Amino acid sequence: MTETLRHRYADANGIRIHLAEEGRGPLVLLLHGFPEFWYGWRRQIPAIAEAGFRAVAPDLRGYNLSDKPRSLREYRMELLVDDVVGLVEALGEREAILVGHDWGGVIAWYAAMRYPEIVRRLVILNGPHPVAFSRELRRLSSQVWRSSYAGFFQLPWLPETFWRANGFAMLRRAIRNGPADSEQEADAYIEAFSHPGALTGALNYYRAAPRFPLPAVEIDSPTLLIWGERDPFLVSELASGLEPWVPGIRVQRLPDATHWLHHEQPQRVNELIVRFCRGDT
Repeated sequence: MTETLRHRYADANGIRIHLAEEGRGPLVLLLHGFPEFWYGWRRQIPAIAEAGFRAVAPDLRGYNLSDKPRSLREYRMELLVDDVVGLVEALGEREAILVGHDWGGVIAWYAAMRYPEIVRRLVILNGPHPVAFSRELRRLSSQVWRSSYAGFFQLPWLPETFWRANGFAMLRRAIRNGPADSEQEADAYIEAFSHPGALTGALNYYRAAPRFPLPAVEIDSPTLLIWGERDPFLVSELASGLEPWVPGIRVQRLPDATHWLHHEQPQRVNELIVRFCRGDT
């Protein structure tokens, strides 16, 4: 990362959130997914900042250096969305461009539904819209078995034991097959999950979602959906048929990218994000 990257904490929605930021200009809030933390945006932050924006990547609640509430209810979607609103306010802004991947994408979808006044623009990277996700499950498409790991995550304590076994060996393997290109990068992820409560906090996103659902409504914000077509976890059909729910959507498919498109094709992804943030597309 560049020397101008700053780390600090912000109080938002009753919790303390760690964030990394760089640049000046309109706020771009980067929301990570599982199993990442702010570091997952290390290839995007400099490019967004250099383009004239204030790039801010928080550790979402439960992750890395941010607070880790113990109750499962503290991970329901409405609170995750309120964290975003609180962060925008804590950063001294009235609106932000939201960029979300995976779970961060889901949170961004709901933020644009519930608080359209703060979402200037919306960029989603392989984060399923809730209506499309439910549609694919009802159709009994291959999304059902692709999501089977989420069923395992519903169990108490066993998933944590599995991931921690042998010094986080399986988690390290999953990370090396995903967002980390080297053992040194994998070390950063393992360190983040070594903090007390971090692994349970991350898994609680999966546990809380089916227990505390939120209704979906139409999104008015200009939206860019960037979709890696070779995603092993999410079917490509999830990027189709969203116009009734997101009238202002534009879909950019990357045929050779997987779920980890922002790591695999950072230059292309950065270009798409920056152009959309500027309103060039």
